Amino acid sequence: MAGNKTWMPTTAGILDIISGGFGLICSFVFIFMGGIMRFVPDVPTYLWPLFMAMAGPFAIIGILAIIGGIYALQRKIWGLALAGSIAAFFLPSWLLGVAAIIFTALSKNEFE
Repeated sequence: MAGNKTWMPTTAGILDIISGGFGLICSFVFIFMGGIMRFVPDVPTYLWPLFMAMAGPFAIIGILAIIGGIYALQRKIWGLALAGSIAAFFLPSWLLGVAAIIFTALSKNEFE
């Protein structure tokens, strides 16, 4: 059963969702830039597949961070909430991920 409720899981969940959303936005930017680079004549041909390939991991990590944030807000499945916080660390907004990892780890006893 969950222990006393504090602000830490809620804050961690919000930080995870923000970071995951930023990761998805980065993924869409990579797709957009890769698509544009494909048709620009002066850009080397190896750059657009590189940008398109970078979009996939950002999308996957962003989705994992968002799912972990949702579970942190619900205070369910601590392992998945922690995995989402760790995923948020690997996105460009890594400082949010560091804070989310700390808050999720410190509030382990509040999860079901």
